[in-house]
Amino acid sequence: MPAKKRLVIAAGRPLAQVPRALASLHAAHSVGEELLVKLSPKPSSRWGRERAEDLLIGAGFEVQSSFLFRGQSAFAKVVRIESLPDAVGRGLKTLIVGLNPSPYSASSAIPYGRPGNRFWPAALGAGLVSKDRDPWHALSQHGVGFTDLVRRTTRRADEVSIEEFRTGFDRVERLIEWLKPKTACFVGLAAWRALVQRDAVAGIQPVRIGGVRVYLMPHTSGLNASARLEDLKGHMRNVRDLSERGFTRK
Repeated sequence: MPAKKRLVIAAGRPLAQVPRALASLHAAHSVGEELLVKLSPKPSSRWGRERAEDLLIGAGFEVQSSFLFRGQSAFAKVVRIESLPDAVGRGLKTLIVGLNPSPYSASSAIPYGRPGNRFWPAALGAGLVSKDRDPWHALSQHGVGFTDLVRRTTRRADEVSIEEFRTGFDRVERLIEWLKPKTACFVGLAAWRALVQRDAVAGIQPVRIGGVRVYLMPHTSGLNASARLEDLKGHMRNVRDLSERGFTRK
Protein backbone atom coordinates (compact mmCIF):
# COMPACT_ATOMS: atom_id res chain seq x y z
CA MET A 1 0.00 0.00 0.00
CA PRO A 2 1.49 3.41 -0.96
CA ALA A 3 2.37 5.81 1.84
CA LYS A 4 -0.23 8.41 2.65
CA LYS A 5 0.43 11.87 1.30
CA ARG A 6 1.16 14.45 3.96
CA LEU A 7 -1.40 17.27 4.00
CA VAL A 8 0.09 20.75 4.39
CA ILE A 9 -2.23 23.01 6.38
CA ALA A 10 -2.19 26.84 6.54
CA ALA A 11 1.22 27.18 4.85
CA GLY A 12 2.53 30.70 5.43
CA ARG A 13 -0.80 31.95 6.76
CA PRO A 14 -1.30 33.87 10.03
CA LEU A 15 -1.54 31.64 13.08
CA ALA A 16 -5.08 32.82 13.89
CA GLN A 17 -6.28 31.24 10.62
CA VAL A 18 -5.14 27.74 11.56
CA PRO A 19 -8.30 26.78 13.56
CA ARG A 20 -10.57 27.45 10.56
CA ALA A 21 -8.26 25.50 8.24
CA LEU A 22 -8.25 22.55 10.64
CA ALA A 23 -12.05 22.72 10.98
CA SER A 24 -12.30 22.39 7.18
CA LEU A 25 -9.92 19.42 7.31
CA HIS A 26 -12.09 17.80 9.98
CA ALA A 27 -15.24 18.31 7.89
CA ALA A 28 -13.61 16.77 4.81
CA HIS A 29 -12.82 13.42 6.47
CA SER A 30 -14.67 10.62 8.20
CA VAL A 31 -14.54 9.43 11.80
CA GLY A 32 -11.61 7.08 12.29
CA GLU A 33 -9.56 8.26 9.30
CA GLU A 34 -5.81 8.54 9.88
CA LEU A 35 -4.13 11.59 8.37
CA LEU A 36 -0.56 12.81 8.06
CA VAL A 37 -0.49 16.57 8.47
CA LYS A 38 2.04 19.36 8.43
CA LEU A 39 1.12 22.64 10.09
CA SER A 40 3.31 25.46 8.82
CA PRO A 41 1.74 28.86 9.52
CA LYS A 42 3.67 32.10 9.40
CA PRO A 43 6.36 32.00 12.13
CA SER A 44 5.26 33.70 15.34
CA SER A 45 6.42 33.96 18.93
CA ARG A 46 3.07 32.36 19.86
CA TRP A 47 3.66 29.34 17.63
CA GLY A 48 5.28 26.19 19.00
CA ARG A 49 4.86 22.52 19.77
CA GLU A 50 2.28 22.95 22.54
CA ARG A 51 0.12 25.33 20.50
CA ALA A 52 0.22 23.01 17.49
CA GLU A 53 -0.95 20.08 19.58
CA ASP A 54 -3.64 22.20 21.27
CA LEU A 55 -5.00 23.32 17.90
CA LEU A 56 -5.12 19.77 16.54
CA ILE A 57 -6.97 18.56 19.64
CA GLY A 58 -9.32 21.56 19.50
CA ALA A 59 -10.11 20.75 15.88
CA GLY A 60 -11.33 17.27 16.76
CA PHE A 61 -8.26 15.16 16.09
CA GLU A 62 -6.51 12.63 18.30
CA VAL A 63 -2.76 13.19 18.08
CA GLN A 64 -0.66 10.04 17.76
CA SER A 65 2.74 9.44 19.35
CA SER A 66 4.67 10.34 16.19
CA PHE A 67 4.11 14.09 16.72
CA LEU A 68 7.17 16.16 15.82
CA PHE A 69 7.92 19.90 15.83
CA ARG A 70 10.87 20.94 13.72
CA GLY A 71 11.90 24.05 11.82
CA GLN A 72 8.73 26.02 12.75
CA SER A 73 6.52 23.23 11.39
CA ALA A 74 4.51 20.57 13.19
CA PHE A 75 4.40 17.06 11.71
CA ALA A 76 1.77 14.71 13.08
CA LYS A 77 -0.24 11.59 12.45
CA VAL A 78 -3.77 12.24 13.66
CA VAL A 79 -7.06 10.37 13.82
CA ARG A 80 -10.28 12.20 13.04
CA ILE A 81 -12.66 11.58 15.96
CA GLU A 82 -16.39 12.23 16.37
CA SER A 83 -16.17 15.78 17.60
CA LEU A 84 -16.92 19.43 16.98
CA PRO A 85 -13.98 21.63 15.93
CA ASP A 86 -13.22 24.92 17.67
CA ALA A 87 -14.69 27.96 15.91
CA VAL A 88 -12.13 30.56 16.94
CA GLY A 89 -9.79 32.99 15.24
CA ARG A 90 -8.96 36.62 14.60
CA GLY A 91 -11.20 39.26 16.15
CA LEU A 92 -12.42 37.06 19.00
CA LYS A 93 -14.11 39.04 21.77
CA THR A 94 -16.37 36.42 23.40
CA LEU A 95 -15.31 32.81 23.84
CA ILE A 96 -18.14 30.40 24.67
CA VAL A 97 -16.77 27.39 26.57
CA GLY A 98 -18.98 24.31 26.79
CA LEU A 99 -18.46 20.98 28.49
CA ASN A 100 -18.19 18.57 25.55
CA PRO A 101 -20.14 18.11 22.30
CA SER A 102 -23.16 15.89 21.85
CA PRO A 103 -23.35 13.46 18.92
CA TYR A 104 -25.96 15.76 17.35
CA SER A 105 -23.66 18.77 17.53
CA ALA A 106 -20.77 16.72 16.14
CA SER A 107 -22.77 15.46 13.16
CA SER A 108 -24.33 18.87 12.40
CA ALA A 109 -21.16 20.91 13.13
CA ILE A 110 -23.31 23.28 15.21
CA PRO A 111 -22.48 23.94 18.88
CA TYR A 112 -25.58 23.49 21.05
CA GLY A 113 -27.34 22.36 17.89
CA ARG A 114 -29.74 19.81 19.31
CA PRO A 115 -33.43 20.81 19.04
CA GLY A 116 -34.57 21.87 22.47
CA ASN A 117 -31.24 23.38 23.46
CA ARG A 118 -31.88 27.03 24.24
CA PHE A 119 -28.44 28.44 23.50
CA TRP A 120 -29.24 29.94 20.10
CA PRO A 121 -32.70 31.32 21.03
CA ALA A 122 -31.10 32.96 24.08
CA ALA A 123 -28.10 34.29 22.14
CA LEU A 124 -30.35 35.71 19.41
CA GLY A 125 -32.74 37.22 21.93
CA ALA A 126 -29.85 38.85 23.78
CA GLY A 127 -28.27 40.29 20.63
CA LEU A 128 -25.08 38.29 21.12
CA VAL A 129 -25.46 36.84 17.60
CA SER A 130 -27.69 37.70 14.65
CA LYS A 131 -27.89 34.43 12.70
CA ASP A 132 -29.31 31.19 14.06
CA ARG A 133 -27.06 28.13 14.42
CA ASP A 134 -24.11 29.48 12.45
CA PRO A 135 -20.92 29.55 14.56
CA TRP A 136 -18.70 30.95 11.80
CA HIS A 137 -21.07 33.83 11.15
CA ALA A 138 -21.08 34.48 14.92
CA LEU A 139 -17.28 34.63 14.84
CA SER A 140 -16.84 36.74 11.72
CA GLN A 141 -19.66 39.21 12.41
CA HIS A 142 -19.80 39.37 16.21
CA GLY A 143 -16.46 38.04 17.46
CA VAL A 144 -18.18 35.13 19.24
CA GLY A 145 -16.16 31.92 19.22
CA PHE A 146 -16.82 28.40 20.49
CA THR A 147 -14.85 25.65 22.18
CA ASP A 148 -15.42 22.90 24.76
CA LEU A 149 -13.40 21.69 27.71
CA VAL A 150 -13.37 18.19 26.22
CA ARG A 151 -13.53 17.43 22.52
CA ARG A 152 -14.64 13.80 22.93
CA THR A 153 -18.31 13.35 22.10
CA THR A 154 -20.66 11.74 24.63
CA ARG A 155 -24.41 11.67 25.06
CA ARG A 156 -24.14 13.01 28.61
CA ALA A 157 -21.54 15.28 30.20
CA ASP A 158 -21.33 12.98 33.23
CA GLU A 159 -19.71 10.38 30.96
CA VAL A 160 -16.56 12.54 30.99
CA SER A 161 -14.08 12.05 33.84
CA ILE A 162 -12.85 14.88 36.05
CA GLU A 163 -9.32 14.14 34.76
CA GLU A 164 -10.49 14.78 31.18
CA PHE A 165 -12.12 18.03 32.24
CA ARG A 166 -8.95 19.10 34.06
CA THR A 167 -6.74 18.40 31.02
CA GLY A 168 -9.24 20.18 28.78
CA PHE A 169 -9.37 23.17 31.13
CA ASP A 170 -5.60 23.55 30.79
CA ARG A 171 -5.97 23.64 26.99
CA VAL A 172 -8.77 26.21 27.18
CA GLU A 173 -6.69 28.37 29.53
CA ARG A 174 -3.91 28.44 26.93
CA LEU A 175 -6.44 29.24 24.19
CA ILE A 176 -7.79 32.18 26.21
CA GLU A 177 -4.29 33.46 27.03
CA TRP A 178 -3.41 33.36 23.32
CA LEU A 179 -6.54 34.89 21.74
CA LYS A 180 -7.36 37.30 24.60
CA PRO A 181 -11.14 37.63 24.20
CA LYS A 182 -12.79 40.31 26.32
CA THR A 183 -14.89 37.65 28.05
CA ALA A 184 -14.78 33.87 28.42
CA CYS A 185 -18.27 32.51 29.09
CA PHE A 186 -18.39 29.04 30.64
CA VAL A 187 -21.75 27.36 29.97
CA GLY A 188 -22.65 24.93 32.75
CA LEU A 189 -21.73 25.35 36.40
CA ALA A 190 -20.65 21.81 37.32
CA ALA A 191 -17.21 21.68 35.70
CA TRP A 192 -16.22 25.15 36.94
CA ARG A 193 -17.29 24.24 40.45
CA ALA A 194 -15.31 20.98 40.30
CA LEU A 195 -12.17 22.56 38.85
CA VAL A 196 -12.03 26.14 40.14
CA GLN A 197 -14.46 27.15 42.89
CA ARG A 198 -16.82 24.71 44.57
CA ASP A 199 -19.35 27.35 45.69
CA ALA A 200 -19.33 29.43 42.47
CA VAL A 201 -22.61 30.98 41.37
CA ALA A 202 -23.65 32.22 37.94
CA GLY A 203 -22.31 35.64 36.97
CA ILE A 204 -18.93 37.38 36.77
CA GLN A 205 -16.30 35.28 38.54
CA PRO A 206 -13.73 36.67 40.99
CA VAL A 207 -10.87 35.00 39.10
CA ARG A 208 -9.59 35.81 35.62
CA ILE A 209 -7.79 33.63 33.10
CA GLY A 210 -4.79 35.34 31.55
CA GLY A 211 -6.32 38.69 32.52
CA VAL A 212 -9.59 37.81 30.76
CA ARG A 213 -12.91 38.19 32.60
CA VAL A 214 -14.84 34.98 33.19
CA TYR A 215 -18.62 34.73 33.19
CA LEU A 216 -20.35 31.58 34.43
CA MET A 217 -23.89 30.75 33.34
CA PRO A 218 -26.28 27.79 33.65
CA HIS A 219 -26.33 25.10 31.00
CA THR A 220 -28.70 25.83 28.12
CA SER A 221 -29.89 22.25 27.66
CA GLY A 222 -33.64 21.79 27.67
CA LEU A 223 -33.08 19.25 30.44
CA ASN A 224 -31.98 22.05 32.78
CA ALA A 225 -35.45 22.96 34.04
CA SER A 226 -34.07 25.30 36.72
CA ALA A 227 -33.05 27.88 34.09
CA ARG A 228 -35.79 29.58 32.07
CA LEU A 229 -35.19 30.98 28.59
CA GLU A 230 -35.58 34.53 29.92
CA ASP A 231 -32.93 33.81 32.55
CA LEU A 232 -30.55 32.54 29.89
CA LYS A 233 -31.19 35.61 27.75
CA GLY A 234 -30.31 37.78 30.74
CA HIS A 235 -27.00 35.99 31.22
CA MET A 236 -26.17 36.38 27.53
CA ARG A 237 -26.98 40.09 27.65
CA ASN A 238 -24.48 40.39 30.48
CA VAL A 239 -21.87 38.53 28.40
CA ARG A 240 -22.57 40.76 25.39
CA ASP A 241 -22.18 43.90 27.50
CA LEU A 242 -18.95 42.68 29.10
CA SER A 243 -17.50 41.80 25.71
CA GLU A 244 -18.45 45.10 24.07
CA ARG A 245 -16.89 47.39 26.66
CA GLY A 246 -13.61 48.76 25.36
CA PHE A 247 -13.39 46.24 22.54
CA THR A 248 -11.20 47.17 19.58
CA ARG A 249 -11.01 44.79 16.61
CA LYS A 250 -7.50 43.54 15.87
